[in-house]
Amino acid sequence: MRLLVRKLNKARRAQAKKIDILCNDFVSAQRDFIKRLGIISFTANFYEAIIAATEMDDLLHTAGKLIKTQIPDANVAFFLRGEESFELHLFENGLPITFEQKRIERYFTTELVNNICKANKVCTLDSLLTMGLQASPAVLNKISMVTVPMGQLGASVGFILLCQAVENKLTCEELNKICAVTQGLAQAIACRRTLSPSAEQKITP
Repeated sequence: MRLLVRKLNKARRAQAKKIDILCNDFVSAQRDFIKRLGIISFTANFYEAIIAATEMDDLLHTAGKLIKTQIPDANVAFFLRGEESFELHLFENGLPITFEQKRIERYFTTELVNNICKANKVCTLDSLLTMGLQASPAVLNKISMVTVPMGQLGASVGFILLCQAVENKLTCEELNKICAVTQGLAQAIACRRTLSPSAEQKITP
């Protein structure tokens, strides 16, 4: 009788363990599904919004606003690769701001921008330092930054720079949402350049 009870209890524990594993797998699958839906929803809204922008500033301003809906406390800057230099697009309160203002973007030299574009991958602050970023520790210790490449058919048209306070680092979910729209954004940028190449202004340090 005791042996039968022990076997029964062992079988119950094994069954309970299987149920726990099954429930955990189900919850994990549901969580992943919800995250994918969030990315799909953001991507659809993003493309719908930028398709109406006819000018480069309008396009990037719209893209920046949409990115900030996902990362409200981040500063967003767009670096576009040029033949000899690069274009920097920054916006505050809906208006472009100048390169000379004291922001981290002013530390991005032509050489550094080219190195980031050639890498054509997501780069963290540590990666940027090895590529040539030079700024005082007092500045770098206060911020978290990441660059997200914008590529079209394997060629880089530039990258997005996301800067936040060091305590508000970008999450994997936030990064995945931004990466999901970069190819379409790169195509839109290339299209605007083709339509109005004379409208672009190069900004160099």
